[in-house]
Amino acid sequence: MRPIILAVCGASGMIYAERTLKCLLYADYPVELVLSKAAYVVWRDEFGVTIPQASGEQEQFWRERTGEAKGKLTCHSFSNVGATIASGSYQVQGMLVIPCSMSTVARIAHGLSSDLVERAADVQIKEGRRVVVVPRETPFSLIHLRNLTLLAEAGVKVVPAIPAWYHQPKTIEDLVDFVIGRALDQLGVDNDLFNRWQGLGRTSPPNSLSVNGEGE
Repeated sequence: MRPIILAVCGASGMIYAERTLKCLLYADYPVELVLSKAAYVVWRDEFGVTIPQASGEQEQFWRERTGEAKGKLTCHSFSNVGATIASGSYQVQGMLVIPCSMSTVARIAHGLSSDLVERAADVQIKEGRRVVVVPRETPFSLIHLRNLTLLAEAGVKVVPAIPAWYHQPKTIEDLVDFVIGRALDQLGVDNDLFNRWQGLGRTSPPNSLSVNGEGE
């Protein structure tokens, strides 16, 4: 499998990023992980934990957080615009930005590459590869909507962090996993993170499978 670029920005909703990483590693995907500068701040505010910036220490941090030993994980600094994922010659399956701040949406939409997150997205768009953004903001202003429209017109898939209810969610993780599952669908990543629509009156009972694929 080709690597997937997982980018995390400074929008609220770091639980989306952590559970996405856990899912990809569990599925044995190679992951190229990059956090924006603001993501470190938001993570600390939401979890009360500081993420180390050194690549080796950060990999160990994520292994411990997710509890996953599988999958190749490469952590990049947001300032390293010379990283592998900054070049179109480096082959990847696609890129997922989750959660995606509206400032990042704006910069990607207008081709501005001030850090590795934005540069990597710009590269994937120009190469015609799959790019998915999961914006976490409400309400959307007209500026936000226009920037998201620019991304959609460029072929980027926009998957807002809006859960559904037909799968009868019981926990916060059920709501989070629905959004993650739909985002991964757009990258062509098979997953069973939620019970899929079967038609009116035919929806399965709530999914009892965890991210690890184990029953409750």
